[in-house]
Amino acid sequence: MEKKQVLLALSGGLDTSFCAVYLRGEKNMEVHSAIVNTGGFPQEELDRIEAHALRLGVASHQVLDVTAEYYNRCVRFMIFGNVLRNRSYPLSVSSERTFQAIALVEYARKKGFKYIAHGSTAAGNDQVRFDLVIQVLAPEIEVITPIRELAISREDEIDYLKKSGVEMNWSKLEYSINQGIWGTSVGGKETLRSGDELPSEAYPTPMEKTGTETLTIGFDQGEPVSLNGQILEPVMVISELDKLAAPWGVGRDVHVGDTIIGIKGRVGFEAAAARIIIDAHLALEKHVLTKWQLHWKEQTGQWYGMFVHEAQYLEPVMRDLEAFLESTQKNVTGEVGIRLRPYSFSVTGVESPHDLMNASFATYGEMNRAWTAGEVDGYTKILGNQQRIWYAVNGSEDMLL
Repeated sequence: MEKKQVLLALSGGLDTSFCAVYLRGEKNMEVHSAIVNTGGFPQEELDRIEAHALRLGVASHQVLDVTAEYYNRCVRFMIFGNVLRNRSYPLSVSSERTFQAIALVEYARKKGFKYIAHGSTAAGNDQVRFDLVIQVLAPEIEVITPIRELAISREDEIDYLKKSGVEMNWSKLEYSINQGIWGTSVGGKETLRSGDELPSEAYPTPMEKTGTETLTIGFDQGEPVSLNGQILEPVMVISELDKLAAPWGVGRDVHVGDTIIGIKGRVGFEAAAARIIIDAHLALEKHVLTKWQLHWKEQTGQWYGMFVHEAQYLEPVMRDLEAFLESTQKNVTGEVGIRLRPYSFSVTGVESPHDLMNASFATYGEMNRAWTAGEVDGYTKILGNQQRIWYAVNGSEDMLL
């Protein structure tokens, strides 16, 4: 009897390594693995994962690189919207999972796989993101989730792999690492509780720089296009900026938020480039957009980020939100200065041909050239008209000290 063929999303970590051995040994399936690269894996790491996959006994292994598509179809809109969930997390893993699932569906259809397996647990967001995309785009493909179905612990996974003769760096598996161009998430025993601090050594990039360092990021219609005067593709700006800033310990934090399935979740992350780019982009927007553009962009960006997080990227309204966000970026062009320090950074200033902080009209708090004192007096009276009427009718006693 011919074995059933299954496509396994394999990252090389503990959960997906367990899935490869379990599906092959316990389910008697022919396992084919694929890793979807969203920009976080250098070639040597991809080669290491492929060698590991073959040692696990997979019949084939494929690298699916969607970095450019992921940036063009999602990351740039999260930049346009200055998206930070709960004011800190740049939605790195949240957004990556959708594009990894889309890539798996496309590859499975191309190769004729009727089953897709992933290593998500029953207590996280990723299971929903993978399952939803597959169900919507390929309802004919069956989803297999060994970790979720077995409700197995990481300790039991390790024991199973050891008994199966698998050799891995077991101490390194103490933390779950998910790498992508927009950030790296870090999960471990400390993130399972509310009061524990994630140790410095848990983060993938050692903190080794001291003093200060300055850099300049250039934007063209909202997209990062240069770093320290060197013109680069946006993906390269992100990658090179991360190399410069991560050794400062910049972009490290622990995100606490509400999961899709209704429980609180806690995860560490390292996202130096994402945090700097979003702050720099917002600083530039403050200079070149009107107050109402900024107001409605803030609302739209929050909605866009929420829908990305909640596995709703495929919802058609997302294309409408993207159209609005993109339309606001016409004049978001210029350079932003950044100063790096240990564990922090700050925006030093902005240069833009579209800067609305224009001294030919007025200098805030000092001098104006566009209106008279009498015009301000008349404007203020009209602006306060309805308030003056309300207090004249209802009294002002409650407002007096």
